[in-house]
Amino acid sequence: MKPELTNRVFELRSKTGATQESLAATIGVTRQTIIAIEKGNYTPSVTLALKLARFFKKPVEELFTYHEA
Repeated sequence: MKPELTNRVFELRSKTGATQESLAATIGVTRQTIIAIEKGNYTPSVTLALKLARFFKKPVEELFTYHEA
């Protein structure tokens, strides 16, 4: 089993009422990038993870969880 990174981006974005488009514009990525992150199809860079954490006012560890097999 391979290591897996899960995230709470969809959950937190929904709670804040932000759209994928508004979140993407705020942190400087495309809406497609937000979709891919939310679906777990894209692992963001450290910089992008920090931007997301700043947007949600949460530590990175509250957005992303690393599961090792």
